[in-house]
Amino acid sequence: MSRIGKMPIAIPAGVTVTIAENNHVTVKGPKGTLERTLPAAMTIKQEGAEVIVTRPNDLKQNKSLHGLTRTLINNMVIGVTAGYSKVLEINGVGYKANKNGKVLELSLGYSHPINMPDPEGITTTVENNTIKIEGIDKEKVGQHAAEIRSKRGPEPYKGKGIKYSTEHIRRKVGKTGK
Repeated sequence: MSRIGKMPIAIPAGVTVTIAENNHVTVKGPKGTLERTLPAAMTIKQEGAEVIVTRPNDLKQNKSLHGLTRTLINNMVIGVTAGYSKVLEINGVGYKANKNGKVLELSLGYSHPINMPDPEGITTTVENNTIKIEGIDKEKVGQHAAEIRSKRGPEPYKGKGIKYSTEHIRRKVGKTGK
């Protein structure tokens, strides 16, 4: 039995979960609304202030989808109550970020600035050399953070580039003179 899949999802006060046909789940909360169509093989039931996900049988495919389905619903509930955020750090001489309306402007040592508009439902803020990405959809927040980081990933010699605040860069030793 899936240890994650069999755990019930507690629904906090102020959050409503509606389960439509084809497992189309809508979660409404104080921060907004999230919708997602989940795998049809899973059975999703709401019992009081809990959502329970069950699988029809023990086929490998259904075992895989069981924990995934439960986690996706749980992430939606957390998103509409607390939200998600990622923090990126910019390291390097002359590397900087500015916010111009809904567009993030990055100067990363290229011959041109890089402009990245905020996706729907995502906000980015810039303070000193950090970029904070916030939103209610965990997948969109993580994807946007990964796209920003990919514009200039951290290099192992001086640590220049964009990295997550929690990321540790394994440093390499440079050339030695004879």
